Amino acid sequence: MKKKITQSKFYFFGIILLIMAGILPAAAQVNDEQKADTLTPAVEQVKSDLTVLKRLKISGYIQAQWQKAEQAGIPSFAGGNFTADVDNRFSVRRGRVKFTYDNDWSQYVLQLDVTERGVAIKDAYASFTDPWTKYFTLTGGVFNRPFGYEIVYSSSIRESPERSRFVQTLFPGERDLGAKLTIQPPKTSKYNFISLDLALINGTGNTAVDFDKYKDFIGRLAIVKSNKKENIKYGVGVSYYYGGWKQATKFNYSMKDVTLKEGGTMKAFVVDSAGSAIGDMLKREYFGVDAQFAFDFPFGMTQIRGEFIMGTQPGTSSTTTSATAQPTQNPSVPYATTAIYDTTGAITGYTTVANAAVSSDAYRRKLDGFYFYLVQNIFQTRHQFIFKYDWYDPNTDVSGNDIGANAKSLPKGAKPTSSTDIKYSTIGIGWAFRWNSNVKLTAYYDIVKNESTSAITNKSPLKDFAGDIKDNVFTLRLQYKF
Repeated sequence: MKKKITQSKFYFFGIILLIMAGILPAAAQVNDEQKADTLTPAVEQVKSDLTVLKRLKISGYIQAQWQKAEQAGIPSFAGGNFTADVDNRFSVRRGRVKFTYDNDWSQYVLQLDVTERGVAIKDAYASFTDPWTKYFTLTGGVFNRPFGYEIVYSSSIRESPERSRFVQTLFPGERDLGAKLTIQPPKTSKYNFISLDLALINGTGNTAVDFDKYKDFIGRLAIVKSNKKENIKYGVGVSYYYGGWKQATKFNYSMKDVTLKEGGTMKAFVVDSAGSAIGDMLKREYFGVDAQFAFDFPFGMTQIRGEFIMGTQPGTSSTTTSATAQPTQNPSVPYATTAIYDTTGAITGYTTVANAAVSSDAYRRKLDGFYFYLVQNIFQTRHQFIFKYDWYDPNTDVSGNDIGANAKSLPKGAKPTSSTDIKYSTIGIGWAFRWNSNVKLTAYYDIVKNESTSAITNKSPLKDFAGDIKDNVFTLRLQYKF
């Protein structure tokens, strides 16, 4: 009996050992598989994170500068007006940081501008390219207006410190809110050199909400090509803008020939007070053409660029800058009384509002503007010479001594022109030195010339325009880009 029990124990422990011998390796294998299963998701997560990071690009630049004006308190398009008693200043002209996320056929872009004046949104848009033909890209949000060449030419690579006067006046901030359709063949196509942009925007700029029901349209057709050696590149484009803002008062003025009281004729603002156009759109319409050439030769790359624009601009008696809000008069009185009109333009009553801004009457003007760049690299060095000429004529119907003339001789309902109608031209001469791919130093001098008029009296607001106003500006700028 004892012998049987011993054998049984022996068999029992033998079986246990065999089982354990099978289980332990199996358990070890399970642990290894578990470890592998745990590691695999972690690796996949790291791969996913890296993929996301590869799609996200962060770039930016900062422009620190010192400026010296010809006299204190001048109005200026070289980075904004100088405040009273200030004829030189330090500033951060632009402090940009841009986030771009590319995901196959879509893109997200957010660009901020951080300076001593605060934080502002420059770009905030999403775009989507159709994955089938790859010809069509739809963009929505805040983006550059697709008009002309200088608007979309980045401030980080533009040779002159600022855009031309007419660009800053007609397209303040360069950007706007809306939607844009771009039609361009993919890079694999031999027709990739041609593109068409069609945009529908608020027309109020990138930081203002719309104030009327009217939307503005922009269209631009452009080609960009180069020769086989790619040492010669060229591009041309045509642009069209159509839009406007609501006429809020009964009166709008346009330039017409008038007969003076003492005889003779001249151009002056003549009022249309029928009132039937209240609430209608005041037309804002531009036509533009631009061209660019670049020749890369042993003596250095030469770049030539030019753009011309003409059209109609609705403004007020005091400004031709495109409106970002319903134009108003300065509320210098504590109470403002305005008439109430019916649909036929007849006055049906009056309303008085305390401390309220009063809508301005509209002034319609024909305009033109132009710029020309000559940029010459000094052989194959890091030095660059810059020459630029631009003009902005806000009212092409008058010039010289006709501006502001015969204010007391005009017939009833006519108003004279003013300093708002004076043409400006600017010659810019500069030098740039590229320290490396990140750092650039620019010295630039703006010589600003205004149209002069002899329609001067001691009380005339035009008396300062009998000659050239001292409003030249020197800019010394250091830029870091990454």
